[in-house]
Amino acid sequence: MRKTKLFSLSALAIVGGLLLGACGDNKTEASADKDKPAATIALITNAGGVDDRSFNQAAWEGFEAWGEDNGFSRGNNGYQYFQSNNEADYVPNIDQALNAGFNTIFGIGYRLAPAIEEQATANPETNFVMVDEVIDLPNVASVTFKDHEAAYLAGVAAAYTTKTDKVGFVGGIKGEVIGRFEAGYNAGVKAAAKDLGKEITVENQYAGDFDAPDRGRSIAQGMYGQGADVIYHASGGTGSGIFQEAKARNEAGSDKVWVIGVDSDQSSEGDYQKDGQTENFTLTSTLKGVGTVAHDLAQKALDGEFPGGEHQAYGLKEDGVDLTEGNLSDEAKTAVEQAKEKIVSGEIDVPEKP
Repeated sequence: MRKTKLFSLSALAIVGGLLLGACGDNKTEASADKDKPAATIALITNAGGVDDRSFNQAAWEGFEAWGEDNGFSRGNNGYQYFQSNNEADYVPNIDQALNAGFNTIFGIGYRLAPAIEEQATANPETNFVMVDEVIDLPNVASVTFKDHEAAYLAGVAAAYTTKTDKVGFVGGIKGEVIGRFEAGYNAGVKAAAKDLGKEITVENQYAGDFDAPDRGRSIAQGMYGQGADVIYHASGGTGSGIFQEAKARNEAGSDKVWVIGVDSDQSSEGDYQKDGQTENFTLTSTLKGVGTVAHDLAQKALDGEFPGGEHQAYGLKEDGVDLTEGNLSDEAKTAVEQAKEKIVSGEIDVPEKP
């Protein structure tokens, strides 16, 4: 039976009270609801798009929740997204958003950083939000996540689940951000294997793309074919191919294989049919509060409290990242909780680089 309860990310429901709470003297307070300045928000996606079931989708869902809370609808007088098919689309999409009158523009993913920095410099009266990278400009609010901490927990979960003692990691494009996922996952597997008195190997591969499901499936075929039975992906839309391969193998009746999702709860991606019953192969998912951040910063812009020039990093201690309970065994859940407590207390220092 599929379980989707979260370990403790419920605290994100109140993270608005924690996120970027301090406002400098240069920020204008709204005197009353009727005096709130107009705010329209635009999302510039990376290549994954708003339906990537991952990073962009989480942000877009935050936009939709913000719109519902404030009575705004999708469009130029409320909120809108601009789909980027590749890096060449970033600056033109920001230009479109500016020309349409949006006054708070979100860049989702570190690959947008050069475009956001260029446009924020050229448009100092516009608010910009940079998610997953830091830009030191007075009109840019920067938000990063300690993805390596959640990935460490995923590694622990994988080690306690594997029956073949072989697991995999699939990244989108090599770089500092995805490197944190790889480093944390590998460290978690290694530490848990030591506790279990086992030798567990990790195969790490990169697809070279965040929107290449066929490539993701090809990599998964190779990993599963060589004996891995758990794959953790940090590859955006590329990960859908990994889910496709796992579904095909599980429905074919071979030994069960698992996928660990990323950025949002990807449990629904793991449903499959076996012997007339619906089963699930999403072991768990690492979470990052992108949607909550998007909602909160949009609200701060609306309230005249936009935290330009500030940077906040959110990890397990700040409830900015976490892990779903998913299909973990009781033994795995206990190990994950213990690891989480040690990370929060500082007893475990999770590496950020592979």
